Amino acid sequence: MALLLDGSDASIARAAAQLARGGLLGLPTETVYGLAADANNAAAVASIFSAKGRPSDHPLIAHIAAPAQRTVDAWREALAPFVQDVPPFALTLARAFWPGPLTLVFRRRPDMCEATAGGLTTLAVRCPAHPLAQRVLQAAQALGVMGVAAPSANRFGKVSPTTAAHVMDEFANQLSDEALCVLDGGACQVGIESTIVDCSRASPVLLRPGMLSVSALSEVLGQAIGGPDAHAPKVSGSLESHYAPDARVQLWPAATLRSAWGALSAAQRAATAIYAPQSQAFQGAVCAHDMPVDAQACAHELFAVLRALDQPDVRHIWVQQPPHTADWAGVNDRLQRAAA
Repeated sequence: MALLLDGSDASIARAAAQLARGGLLGLPTETVYGLAADANNAAAVASIFSAKGRPSDHPLIAHIAAPAQRTVDAWREALAPFVQDVPPFALTLARAFWPGPLTLVFRRRPDMCEATAGGLTTLAVRCPAHPLAQRVLQAAQALGVMGVAAPSANRFGKVSPTTAAHVMDEFANQLSDEALCVLDGGACQVGIESTIVDCSRASPVLLRPGMLSVSALSEVLGQAIGGPDAHAPKVSGSLESHYAPDARVQLWPAATLRSAWGALSAAQRAATAIYAPQSQAFQGAVCAHDMPVDAQACAHELFAVLRALDQPDVRHIWVQQPPHTADWAGVNDRLQRAAA
């Protein structure tokens, strides 16, 4: 049975010691909970892949502690143990948005984090904003752990966890308290994974949307951010099918959702869950949840709602397609992959 820890000083010390000895930690961040291990310990990283059932060539994200001073030089020094050739525009992004829900991809130092990078020559790095995550990272750093690999703490391809209870549900019966500790940091504030920007080439390229918008990034940089191309490095969450519950997710345009519902038999409705604004209008659904009309509120609850609707008697989860606007890009990305 995995061990659940609170946010006390003793728990933070226990969590850091767990990482230092090569164990796994359920780590709260502002995006989702991560399944963390020492990013430069190949055996510890291998245990992440094993626990999740994740292919070892699918790269992870390294999470680092924030420096005491948030200057460009301080961020350059914080990145130096892991990566090389850090371009000025990457440091501008780090200074503006770290700690926060932004992951930057760099050319990896050849002697560092090969397992975390899935064998690639690039490494994705993030500085999380959750206060408990920062306390653990600082304490672990004092014990020689320079950073942690931390993909979402769920089985590979399934719905990401946004509470400690979700992590316990995934792994409590699979891993002992020696193998896994879970630090309870409450519900994640953002609720979906970070925005990922490639900084390994001459100009920035968006690799994964999140709640930190391209327009916000571009405004800080004073230049446009490109879209993925054939030369983009492989990153977490880039598979066509991902974030999926056991029930089949189907996305419906608002204009056709109600008419499609009207065509279902009573038995079909009794096996279908609904996630849509004014969900009470869908009579006969086995369960339903109102979708917020605000993108940030929807992102905050999205994975928790998908988990709640994914009940044993539910075969289908019908979701109303959110607007195709920039503020909804991260939510739409997760829903499209869940439905793939």
